[in-house]
Amino acid sequence: FFSFSRLFEDLTMAATLKPYLNAVRTTLEAAMCLENFYSQRVERHLKPEVEIRSSKEVLFAPLEICRNDREKVLIEGSINSLRMSIAIKQADEIEKILCHKFMRFMMMRAENFFILRRKPLEGYDISFLITNYHTEQMYKHKLIDFIMEFMTEIDKEISEMKLCLNGRGRVCAVEYLKMFN
Repeated sequence: FFSFSRLFEDLTMAATLKPYLNAVRTTLEAAMCLENFYSQRVERHLKPEVEIRSSKEVLFAPLEICRNDREKVLIEGSINSLRMSIAIKQADEIEKILCHKFMRFMMMRAENFFILRRKPLEGYDISFLITNYHTEQMYKHKLIDFIMEFMTEIDKEISEMKLCLNGRGRVCAVEYLKMFN
């Protein structure tokens, strides 16, 4: 059924989400100029500089984009890699548990997502690591589109899981309380 209040809620959320996502997209486009860069310490080693942090001159200043105090993105760049960490909005304990379980489920399958890190940065829920190999093998704009789609859909997924959980809890409570009638 159609609900005007739900439509209004979606429009206002989209209005506040759009500038945030535009800022993240623009920053990713600027930071994703990655190139091959061998280690300055070990000959012929090609490691993501944003992870090993061996040379300060090849690291870019980290940038944090915040939508509110609970939703933020940290983008750390270097000459050959980019790490993006996302903190997802979690309004209550149920959303915290659902977010933790969902992110754990995804990180256990990180090899299927190529750019997903197995462990997020402290204070964030999920992290992506994009290296120069990823930008050479995949289209840069498609990588950015994937991350933007992920950021827009993750809130919806967690909200849907919360609604399903509440519905199942309600059914269980009704069935349980029928025993006392």
